[in-house]
Amino acid sequence: MKKVYFLSDTHLGSRAIDHGRTQERRLVNFLDSIKNNAGAIYLLGDMFDFWYEFKHVVPKGYTRFLGKLSELTDRGVEIHFFIGNHDIWCGDYLRKECGLILHRKPLTTEIYGKEFYLAHGDGLGDPDPKFRFLRSMFHSVTLQRLFSALHPRWSIELGLNWAKRSRLKRVAGKEPDYMGEDKEFLVLYSKEYLKTHPAINYFIYGHRHIMLDLMLSRTSRMIILGDWITYFSYAVFDGENLFLEEFVEGETRLDE
Repeated sequence: MKKVYFLSDTHLGSRAIDHGRTQERRLVNFLDSIKNNAGAIYLLGDMFDFWYEFKHVVPKGYTRFLGKLSELTDRGVEIHFFIGNHDIWCGDYLRKECGLILHRKPLTTEIYGKEFYLAHGDGLGDPDPKFRFLRSMFHSVTLQRLFSALHPRWSIELGLNWAKRSRLKRVAGKEPDYMGEDKEFLVLYSKEYLKTHPAINYFIYGHRHIMLDLMLSRTSRMIILGDWITYFSYAVFDGENLFLEEFVEGETRLDE
């Protein structure tokens, strides 16, 4: 039985990450290590620190990553790409050129007989009015069209610097640590959602940059995937069990 993998928050291209080239290389090595046993891969958002796609122009870089994704889809691996709050502005490039399946909203899907609720996590239960306002602006079609009128040499530069400042505002450039079940908005959202959708077995999110494995009920479990900046973490489902793991090159065996 082929395995199913989940990862998020690589933030490739971030100007706030000193080890960006090493980070991309490790990600590509991970994808290469699972190519023989992966049936599907779910990329749950913020794979790029800033991605804005024009009609005839896409951001420079990410060659190794995009090439590996294309190789995997050519081999028949199903790859799902969820937009996050840093890579909202995807068009059809990743679908047409790399063979990815694009998701702009949370997805409920059955995998090997289990019900999964998958999302990046931004906007789900987050009470911060400033974040909700910015999110509505970034999703505005009108504002996206206005932004598209800028030359890429200015717009891409603006986006990358915005993302850098956003990360550097945080203490040590990191998200806050786990705040507990009564304060984590994704936990609260999942518990509330579970009341009307009790068949969900697994909630899996990115966005928060923490590794969390939490039982919500006897039959429901929630995972926050961590990131590929500090943890190099991912989840894998083998049809029976779901594991939250960290990828350590030279030590982690994924081809068995």
